[in-house]
Formats: sequence, structure tokens, C-alpha cells
Amino acid sequence: MKQIIEKIKSKSGFIIDMDGVIYHGNRLLPGVTEFVSWMERSGKRYLFLTNASERTPKELHEKLKRLGIEVGEDHFYTSALATASFLASQKPDGSAYIIGDAGLIHALYSVGYTINNVNPDYVVVGDTHGYTFEKIELAVNLVIKGARLIGTNPDTSGPVETGITPSTKALVAPIEIASGKKAYFVGKPNPLMMRSALRKLEIKREDAIVIGDRMDTDIRCGLESEIDTLLVLSGITSNEDIDKFPYRPKYVLDGVADLV
Repeated sequence: MKQIIEKIKSKSGFIIDMDGVIYHGNRLLPGVTEFVSWMERSGKRYLFLTNASERTPKELHEKLKRLGIEVGEDHFYTSALATASFLASQKPDGSAYIIGDAGLIHALYSVGYTINNVNPDYVVVGDTHGYTFEKIELAVNLVIKGARLIGTNPDTSGPVETGITPSTKALVAPIEIASGKKAYFVGKPNPLMMRSALRKLEIKREDAIVIGDRMDTDIRCGLESEIDTLLVLSGITSNEDIDKFPYRPKYVLDGVADLV
């Protein structure tokens, strides 16, 4: 175990999921404060890479601050930002009908996109609590008329302090079924997210490690990007779940507390 921990700690760049690794909802997980302090003291480059799209980097900064951890906004990268970057590269200054919260709306505005509920280029769905039948119905008809369907991430659920909550793929499913069109998902395990993370950290993949709690997104994304992976058992995937997948993480620990 000691050798494994030393190998992990020798990496110069850490790409870290948030939900299930850093916190459950509004509850900070054990050892996180010490882990972040260690990265700061050691001069590590690190990025919190989350599939959650509701919050802006500023809001994520404020959330961690409320939980007792102070890190700059530049340490956060979300699936909303990745989605906005992807759409801007596909169709600059386009328009979208958005089912999502502030993080997604702000990200799309920031790349020059406008809100359009009549004839948008895209219907974009992210994590949200403002999910209604009327929004689904409008989205279905816009997609049938030609708008392309985009999901910020392919997570079906996410951990919160009370259990789990539905995530983007679960919210997109009714639109896919009713319209007969499939969505394209930008977030993990799409390697687009990892490539963006490596560019932001300005490190080579050999010097990085991905830390996540999900085999189907975090670990798969790291593997497909040829980056070493650490699965922590503090979130969605349990030790018994690992064998259900045809691939394995390079390392497995109970949580980031094991590193410090």
C-alpha cells in the first residue's frame, strides 16, 4: 500500500472529480482538506474536473470555501464549459434551447451563444432541478424539427448527502425516446474533457493521474486518454462493482484521505 501511495504522490498533475471524491452534496468527505493542503504545499498542478454542469467555477469556488477549502476559480473545469467550447468549435455564435442551470447558461453565453426556443441550432441539456414536462415537450419538438441534441454529461445519477440524484443522461432519455434522435454527450468519459484538462494544467499525460469515484466515466475517460487512474470508493462505484466492468483502474483506495 505504501508503495502505491508513493507512486500516486509522485505525479505532478492531479485531475480530480468532485462529487463522490471531494464531497457528497454539502458534506465534505474525510481527508479532503489535508489532501488539498498537501497538493498546495507540494507545488502540484491540479484541476477539479466535474461532469456536474449546474454551477460556474465561481460558484464551485464559493462552495468549497463554505466547506472550509480555499482554492482559486482557475482550478475548476466543468462539463458545461467543455460543452460550450465544443459547440463554439462546431458552430460559432450559434443558438441553443437550454434545459439547465446557471453554470450551463453562463458557459454558453460566454462563447457567444444566444438562447432560442423557436429554431435553435442545438437543444442542450444539463443537470438541473428546473425540469418540467413543458420543457421536455418543447425540446422534443425542436429536435424533431432539426435541432441537434447535446447532453453535458452521460451520468445517469450522482451522489448527494441523502443518497443519489438523477443526472443528465436520465434527463435526456425522455427526449431521445420521444424524438427518436440520440444525444451527443460531451462530458466524461468523452476524452475531450481530459484533453482540455491536460492543456489547462500544461502537463503531459504521463505526469498526470485521474482521481474519480465512477468506473463508467472517470476511470474509463482516464483509460481512453492513456492517463493513470485512481478509483476511490467514496462515491458511486463500490469494490464489488469493479469486476462488472471489462477494464480496471490502475489504483484503488478508499478515499483521498489514504493519500495523506
